[in-house]
Order: sequence, then structure tokens, then C-alpha cells
Amino acid sequence: MSDRDALTSREIPFMKLSDGSSSSLTAPPPPLPHYLKPEGRAMARFAVEGNVVITGGAGTLGLSAARALLEHGATGCSLWDLESTLRSSQAETASLAKDFPKSRVFGVAVDVTDAEAVADGIYSVVQTLGSIEHLFCFAGIVGVVSAMEMTESQWRKTLDVNSTGSFLCAQAAGKQMAKQGTGGCSITLTASISAHRVNFPQPQVAYNVSKAAIVALKSSLAAEWAVFGIRVNSISPGYMDTILNAGGGKLEEARASWAARNPMGRMGAVGELDGMCVLLASRAGSYINGADMVIDGGAVVF
Repeated sequence: MSDRDALTSREIPFMKLSDGSSSSLTAPPPPLPHYLKPEGRAMARFAVEGNVVITGGAGTLGLSAARALLEHGATGCSLWDLESTLRSSQAETASLAKDFPKSRVFGVAVDVTDAEAVADGIYSVVQTLGSIEHLFCFAGIVGVVSAMEMTESQWRKTLDVNSTGSFLCAQAAGKQMAKQGTGGCSITLTASISAHRVNFPQPQVAYNVSKAAIVALKSSLAAEWAVFGIRVNSISPGYMDTILNAGGGKLEEARASWAARNPMGRMGAVGELDGMCVLLASRAGSYINGADMVIDGGAVVF
């Protein structure tokens, strides 16, 4: 029977949704203890419980998010990145470990496009920390190439790292979270304003498509995995003022254009994504699932 003929008798799996009962993994969190003072309730509301994995964790945004999550109580934090990036960020990783001596902070060399390497990374984290409660996917690349001049390999690499890499990491972490059976887990993917509109003035079709895929991936996983007590969301940053957009002085015209098209008149500063990361991993975000949080100073309103 050909593949086409098989369509006439195919069966499809059905996703299972939670019933939201008190015995399910999607039940409401218990009330905050009544004996806590207002300051204690405020801290408990945004407490990050458990262990965190951050892909692209040795980059500027990943390191900043790691520090914020540790400040809010994460008991362990594994920074995933390419070996070369981990080496160049050894001082920053050591600083995190020194500043949070009660938490376990360590790097793991992982190529997010390699499913076997991702599985090994998950195994390493579980062996070290015992469990994984939160995953943040910051790993990604940018390709600025005219669509008519883009090669097949350039197209595939961008989607492989940004889209497939995010899926492989989410899938591996999701399997571990489901296996733990405790609920209270979260996965936060990194999309972009590029998923919502075409950037100007640079041509970057592959990047834009890869980030639009992340928004669809977030929604699909949020629907499938809530029953396991896993919330899946994404953040869509605008232009962030990091080394990626510095250009050594050669991007001044583009940077001026990006700022001019933003109601706030500037790019995002390092640290301005951190609050949303904390929210999505904490009790405060316990009913946020399948959402894409645009953090761009208002750029997409135009």
C-alpha cells in the first residue's frame, strides 16, 4: 500500500487535556501561608523553585537571566552553550557560582542541534541536580542575507539552530519533567518581534521564519504538555543592546533606524528580559500557558 493509499485508513493520536482537578498536575497552587508578612508574601509570589537549564546560557542574555533566577531562589542552574563560548565566559560563570554558594551553578557543552548531545546534557543535569523544573531556550543565531542570495545551507542552519534546536531541547526536558511527575514545571522559548512583523532595514527571512516557528511551537507544546504539569510560553524580545547588535560601529545606521521606529526611542538593555523570565518560572505565572510575551518597548505597534 502506498503512502497515499494509507491515508484512507489512517488513525491519529488524540492529545489529552487535564481536568484541572485537585489531584491533577494543573491544580491551582495552594494559598500563600497566612502567617507571612507582606514582604514574605511578595517574595513567595515570585519565588523560583527547583532547578533551571538555560541554553545559550553563557551569552549575555542567558547569564543575566541566570542571575535573576538564582536571586529568586533557583536551587541549581546549568548553563548550556558551545564549548568555545563556555570557555570565554568562565569568569562570568565563576562569578555566579561565587555569588550564590547555596546553589549549584555549572556549564555543560551542548550543541542544541544534536539530539544525542541534548539527551546527554539532560542526563548530566539530572545526575548533578536530581531534577529539572525549568528550561529557558536562549540559544540562537542571526542570518542577515538577501532572500535571493541566500544559500540552502544558510537557510537550513538558521532554522536548524533556532527552531529545531529549541524543539529538541524542549522535547528532552519535557520528557524528563513528565517522568518526574511533580508538576510545577515551565519551558520558556525565545521567539522575537521578528515572528510578528518584518524587520527593517535588514533582510533576514530565515531568521524571521525560524522565530515565527517558535511561536507556533510554543502553542503546540502548551496544548500537549499542560496535562504533565508543564507550562510552555515564549518571549519575543525586540532589539537588545548586546554584542549581537553592536557591530563594532558598523551598524550605526541600522541601530538609529531601529531606535527611530520604537516609541521608546531605544533598544532594550541587558536585564530587561529578566523580570519576565522570573514571572514565567514562578508562582506568579502559574496560570500563564501558551502565551507569547512581547518585550520590545512598543516596536510592534507600528
